[in-house]
Amino acid sequence: MLSKIEAFILGLIQGLTEFLPISSTGHLYLGRNLFGLEEAGLLLDTMLHVGTLLAVFVFYRYEFIKMLKNPFGKLTFLLVVGTLPAVVVGLLFEDYFDEISKTGVTIGWEFLITGTLMWFADSIKNGRKKMDDISYTDALVIGTFQAAAIFPAISRSGLTIVAALWRKLDRETAAYFSFLLSTPAILGAIVLQGKDLFSGGSETISLQALLIGIISAAIFGYIAVKWMIGYLKKRSLKPFAIYVWVIGLIVLYFQYSGQF
Repeated sequence: MLSKIEAFILGLIQGLTEFLPISSTGHLYLGRNLFGLEEAGLLLDTMLHVGTLLAVFVFYRYEFIKMLKNPFGKLTFLLVVGTLPAVVVGLLFEDYFDEISKTGVTIGWEFLITGTLMWFADSIKNGRKKMDDISYTDALVIGTFQAAAIFPAISRSGLTIVAALWRKLDRETAAYFSFLLSTPAILGAIVLQGKDLFSGGSETISLQALLIGIISAAIFGYIAVKWMIGYLKKRSLKPFAIYVWVIGLIVLYFQYSGQF
């Protein structure tokens, strides 16, 4: 059974890695294996996503209030356009990606791909687009990159920041829009996982452990969003690229040596 300490640590991992460009799904997979919790997954993952959803709702509360007051404004449609590619890919290939997520057979390579894309994106000349300058084409391109993050260790935040930099958003706006665009993606993941929860068996995780995991994910998710937006304004993505390269090589070593 999941302990309170394990729930806190997994919440911390989810909260930080959902918004740092290093792949939350890949890190949660590694975390569950470290604790021997391979089968604890679905309920726990759903509740941890609830925590990160709370984090972005709190951080972007003024934007969401603005959208509620003006539901047909540009920002609403930017989020809709940016979310469509992930919806299409998720519906068409759900079973395939469920299978590779369970086995984790590709995650070492996916970490390496994430790092490579971030390394090259960091060399792109700084753009100048602010939130008001983002076009629907920008949102569609960024959303298409987000759809690729359906692979478990491809970082959603990493790829959307890469795409935003490529589309000439300034670095701070690239992170800001990336995390705002995560809201429908996280909500969609919760809905899909919730559907599977009700159709499957119950998991033996205590209510206290779940609450600890949710609160931990929410707190550290909020910290990660705020920190990353400020960090990217003046600093490089390359340390994150190096980090995921190292993680990817370690995972591949253990996989190919039969120890993982």
